Amino acid sequence: MTAFGRRIGEVPGAPAADEARPWETAELVRRVQANDAAPATVEALHATVVELCCQYATQPAAGLRAEAHGWLREVARLLHRPTGLAAHRELLVAAGWLALLVGCVEYDLGLRSGAEATRTAARQLGAEAGHPEIVAWSQEMAAWFALTQSRYRDVLTAARAGRAAAPGGSAAVQLAGQEAKALARLGDPAGVRDALGRGRALLDRMPAPGRPDHHFVVDPGKWDFYAMDAYRLAGDDELAARHARTVLDRGAGRDGVKAPMRMAEARLTLAAVAARAGDLEQAVTTGVGALGSGRKSLPSLLMVAGELDVELHRRFPGEPAADDFREALREVR
Repeated sequence: MTAFGRRIGEVPGAPAADEARPWETAELVRRVQANDAAPATVEALHATVVELCCQYATQPAAGLRAEAHGWLREVARLLHRPTGLAAHRELLVAAGWLALLVGCVEYDLGLRSGAEATRTAARQLGAEAGHPEIVAWSQEMAAWFALTQSRYRDVLTAARAGRAAAPGGSAAVQLAGQEAKALARLGDPAGVRDALGRGRALLDRMPAPGRPDHHFVVDPGKWDFYAMDAYRLAGDDELAARHARTVLDRGAGRDGVKAPMRMAEARLTLAAVAARAGDLEQAVTTGVGALGSGRKSLPSLLMVAGELDVELHRRFPGEPAADDFREALREVR
């Protein structure tokens, strides 16, 4: 005994071991588990998030952002209630997907700073929930942002980080596509072929998606979209046009996926092919038609349209039709 009447190692104020209730820990764990949100509530929330992600390509960006914000507020409300560990993780996962969706539509709207903050929050939610695919998609967004801002080396860095987080998921396929786009703009045709080959091989090992319209699922049609862009930049007009026509065919909804933003870039690709063939009138008509899409991703559309504008003025200097395209491009909002 010490001078204070306690055994060495005894915690002040703690009951002796033989006085502790042996069931106390189990009872506390039971209480934590009992506070889980109702499974039906979590299931309904996940179903709603899936539906919102499937509306990305067709719904007006501002309206979709507002609706997703509303559901994020609902998730926050549920997280502030007593919640068990399982439900807490599921709510974090739902919030992570919602944040990814909001970040994408914010970037589509040209809200660059807000989109980056939202992307970072999504990555943090994915890490906290232990959900590597959410983390990987946040890196895919970083690659997309960097691509449209002409930071091509940063695309490659984000691609490596995303693959490390979830090497076998949909995000890894899309990251290979973003990598191919960046390498094409860096003038690395061998790298383009390698990235496209890796992405295609990974996609071929995956089962057909149940909801190919889900924005965070890579459907086979999306791969044609990435290949189209890479081959256009590599100067392979035949392959670029072939993939562009496939994008247009599938984008009309014939395989269940409506993709107006992909279709706009496919038309710009066909316009570039027409310009290279010397058909200025066809190039401008097709290019101007691509700019009128109702649902737009402004950074991506302006990037590809800007590349077409440069090509038109390089090939047809002083031609009024080329100036007509530039004027139409200035009006894009």
